[in-house]
Amino acid sequence: DNYRAHPVKQREALVALLDEVGFVAPVIVNRTTGRLIDGHLRVELALSRDEKAIPVSYVELSEEEERLVLATYDPVGDLAFADKDRLRELLDSVTSGEAAVQALLSSVATEAGLLAAVASPDERPNHDVTCPACGEVFSPRR
Repeated sequence: DNYRAHPVKQREALVALLDEVGFVAPVIVNRTTGRLIDGHLRVELALSRDEKAIPVSYVELSEEEERLVLATYDPVGDLAFADKDRLRELLDSVTSGEAAVQALLSSVATEAGLLAAVASPDERPNHDVTCPACGEVFSPRR
């Protein structure tokens, strides 16, 4: 009953994170039905990578409760918002050697309004621009 699809960008970011730090969160399995509640992409990737074991957390839900959790688990998490100051501090303190993770971090910063999206050459200003966060002045290449 999982309704969430996993786009290529998400797969690439998760593969890169698995390469860099491994599995850090358990998937959730309903012991009552034996079905997966959360972690569908992680399980798919674990199988494709021939992982011998991954972290699993078991819950006991009726089939009705299982459907309710499937319908609400991710959306409840999606209701959270980014505290820009705390996010900026966190992003300033992390690095990654994986290009897909770097792209994800850049996307997180851009979506939170911490970075401007990269403009095409035709959209770039032809005058100096001052960064509102740090005050540094950037001159476009002419």
